[in-house]
Amino acid sequence: MRLQCIDFFAFILGFVLSFANGSGTRIDRESVVRRFNPSRNANSPTTPIQVGNGNFAFGADITGLQSILPWNTLSTWSWHNTSFPTTPGQTKPEDFTGLDWWTHGRLVPYSQPNPAENDISQWLIRNPHRVNLGRIGLLYNGEGIEENQLSQTQQHLDMWTGTLHSNFTLDGQIVSVQTNVDPHSDTVAVLIESRLLEDGEVTVFFDFPYMTGQNKFETFVGDWNSTSNHTTTIQRRQHSAEIRHDLDSTTYFATINWVEKGSMSRLSASSHQYTLAPAGSKTFTFTTTFSANPIYLIASVSTINTSSKQWWNEYWTHGAFIDLTSSCNPPPASTLQRLIVLSQYLLAVNSASDSPPQESGLTNNGWYGKFHLEMYLWHGAHWAVWNRWGLLHRSLNTLYKQFLPSSQLRAAEQGYKGARWGKMSDPSGRSAPGEINSLLIWQQPHPLHFAELEYQAALEAKPGVSNPHQVLEDWDQVLTATADFMTSYAFHNSSTGVFDLGPPMYPVSENTQPNNTINPTFELAYWRFGLEVASKWKSRQRKPTPSTWATVLSQLAPLPVQNGTYVIYEGVQDPWNTPTLTEDHPGLVGIFGFLPPSTDSPFNTTTLNATLDKINSTWNFTASYGWDFPFLAMNAARMGNPQQAVKWLLDPNFAFDDIGMPIGGSRVPTPYFPASAGLLWAVGMMAGGWASEPKSKLEDRWPNGWEVRVEDFGKGL
Repeated sequence: MRLQCIDFFAFILGFVLSFANGSGTRIDRESVVRRFNPSRNANSPTTPIQVGNGNFAFGADITGLQSILPWNTLSTWSWHNTSFPTTPGQTKPEDFTGLDWWTHGRLVPYSQPNPAENDISQWLIRNPHRVNLGRIGLLYNGEGIEENQLSQTQQHLDMWTGTLHSNFTLDGQIVSVQTNVDPHSDTVAVLIESRLLEDGEVTVFFDFPYMTGQNKFETFVGDWNSTSNHTTTIQRRQHSAEIRHDLDSTTYFATINWVEKGSMSRLSASSHQYTLAPAGSKTFTFTTTFSANPIYLIASVSTINTSSKQWWNEYWTHGAFIDLTSSCNPPPASTLQRLIVLSQYLLAVNSASDSPPQESGLTNNGWYGKFHLEMYLWHGAHWAVWNRWGLLHRSLNTLYKQFLPSSQLRAAEQGYKGARWGKMSDPSGRSAPGEINSLLIWQQPHPLHFAELEYQAALEAKPGVSNPHQVLEDWDQVLTATADFMTSYAFHNSSTGVFDLGPPMYPVSENTQPNNTINPTFELAYWRFGLEVASKWKSRQRKPTPSTWATVLSQLAPLPVQNGTYVIYEGVQDPWNTPTLTEDHPGLVGIFGFLPPSTDSPFNTTTLNATLDKINSTWNFTASYGWDFPFLAMNAARMGNPQQAVKWLLDPNFAFDDIGMPIGGSRVPTPYFPASAGLLWAVGMMAGGWASEPKSKLEDRWPNGWEVRVEDFGKGL
């Protein structure tokens, strides 16, 4: 990108190679990735090191398994319901009625906890909840291992191959554990080497917990003490065993296969712990496959190890890449590169799933394991700008189509047209009861955002994306229903002659009184963006744009301005001196950065600059978290201030732990993966630019003096 600081001979070599292949040298991606491979020599009480494939993840402690800490084994398909409450007159979920709120002169039903339906309300919030499939660990002489029994502990994750290497000394003997996950199934593959295996001093245990759904946040998922509430049964075969786990109406299987001599037994009739005892060899390999139905053909450890290497090699060598490791760069560049690489690994493990990921991915349970639909764009958009459409399409190809009928029903029950997308959702699309859950609206334009990203990628013929005509056809039904709701939801104010948003509603920051919240700045800008996209979609297909769309778009309320600044919503009192309003998500900055400039009603630059000054001088950033900082960085980058953009991405309040896990806080779980995904989205936009500014140059999007090399990025909007 720049040549202010570069070794002369390296420059000459690069020039010769560039001349030879006609396209410049490619980034040595492997060396960059492996430079930031994480390692540990002690357990963390808050996060495991994981191996996984996006739909299944295994969290390991310092032993490479779950010997000391009961980290989780989670999948996208493993869900459990507790018994339905037996309240008279409430015998099924459909008996829930919620609450009615006055909305523009009429009573509208919202899915909110009803004091008269407390049991069913709480059941719907907590069910279904994600299942911890089981714990796999090591025993020493039949007893559990404590960390203080180990010495010389060393753990190293090779992100290039998806392989976890763990070594430690136990009673004077070295134990080595290699852990992989099959890219194509919910299988953990383990290789153990130690002399302690030969005489059976080290054995492997498997344990299965009960699920209660009592805790919204669970670091260690499941109840390991309520052994009488569930059952496990075992079927033994030669070098194999199948354990069936029944929890109420939920059943799944764990199939264990091993190659060397070994025997499987149950610890006791009252427990759900089983032991696999190797014998006669200092090397022992086994696989464990978790499945909803019995499985008989399972790959070997060596095959899975090879498959893992191939999958991760494909992941790292395809799609976009950025290299900030030049010796010319200041230390913050290396810090940012580390977060970029670690985030790429963690999101491939936790968020590249067939359904939208929950905030804590497949690490633990937050909000009972359910995902939030307003966060799906944060979880998914980075895959688009990094040109990893295959991973995004795992969920995007089906989600909105699958949830369309229930979203249309939700809108119809409230007297609206089109589809009203939910919030805190289970796999069926049912949104959990809650005041914020039912009154939040900023998830509504998300399908239009995704669709426009995909259409842009189709025009550029990006790998994994259909042709433009097919993309238009694939999205049309969902986008039409989305825009129909957006125009139906907007209320025509006969006094002002404009269409209002709300009340009642919650804005993106979720920190206002819903009955007072009208025409929030960010939501108005996002509504305008969405209707513009929907209108362009019809034009591209040579179809007429519904007149209601054009009417609402042209008459939507203007962004509210008070004393020369944009404010959180129209008529808000003392917005810059009220502590509850100057913390949490700074939604105002999203009108330019997260969103491109509107062609219908562009923002006022002077007003936006004054607003940014107020945010910088009054905001309590210690209360901000997660995607707030990428949100700010996107704004700074698009405003032409890349130094500030990088500063936001490296803000001390935007915290990550030693292995790159994004730290949550009191309000959200750790890890909080919208932070990682937001970071990659912001970096991707700075690397690839914006379609709305086609002449934007790479060097103008990064701080002065930084050497930045990029490959294969798509553009933001």
